[in-house]
Amino acid sequence: MPAQTEGQPGRGSPASEPYRHRQVAEGFGADPGRYDRARPSYPAALVERIVAASPGPGVLDVGCGTGIAARQFQAAGCRVLGVDPDPRMAGLARRSGVGAEVAAFEAWDPAGRAFDAVIAGQAWHWVDPVAGAAKAAQVLRPGGRLAVFWNAFQPPPGLGEALAGVYRQVMPGAPNLWAGPIADAYLMMCGTAAGGIRRAGAFGDPEQWRFGWDRPYTRGEWLDQVPTFGGHTQLPPATLEDLLAGIGTAIDAAGGSFTMRYTTVAATAARIAFP
Repeated sequence: MPAQTEGQPGRGSPASEPYRHRQVAEGFGADPGRYDRARPSYPAALVERIVAASPGPGVLDVGCGTGIAARQFQAAGCRVLGVDPDPRMAGLARRSGVGAEVAAFEAWDPAGRAFDAVIAGQAWHWVDPVAGAAKAAQVLRPGGRLAVFWNAFQPPPGLGEALAGVYRQVMPGAPNLWAGPIADAYLMMCGTAAGGIRRAGAFGDPEQWRFGWDRPYTRGEWLDQVPTFGGHTQLPPATLEDLLAGIGTAIDAAGGSFTMRYTTVAATAARIAFP
């Protein structure tokens, strides 16, 4: 797999300081319909906990993409505004009923608006962790909550080993997250986010939340999602074709379907109410 990409469905790379490598993030809008269709949502328990820990229903979704998380928060009774740097992704979010503005979060103009929660799903690693936390503090009401989260997945052991082999064969020498505990990369992202929150100096002590859940996949469902992974949009067509063929063969050998184990990890903190 390419050096700056990941082996799972985040909107980017677990590499150090991915927010400095915007060319990877800019590939997600190449096929926003596929992204919206194929990417998983987030566990209801996460949404409920964020809503319960926030002082009101106003939510800002940073890096909202096509609105996957935003629609879940809307269904929970929240008023959601999204902001995303990619007009193609933001456009699909609008068509799905999510208000979305186009801007990088650090440069976005809140125009005096305030929110009860700032969230980011699969996106905070594209934001400078300190500047982003400071901007979140600027738009949060006292007691408002910043919550950034990622879906990390772990396939069944046999399939995971087979997928690691496919990536080694198709892209030899590239980093291969399938060869180890995938969740570790996302826990590192949580740690980076928590460090940025602390350095911003406007929040209480950050917490880390985890939610485990399962999702069954058919062969076709998984192959539909693979091209949306971070960096995969930049692969040469022939390489992507070989990768999909190898993955399909591995899933066929596992019975044609499988259940993916997800762990959703979150870093979160409440904005301090300054006197």
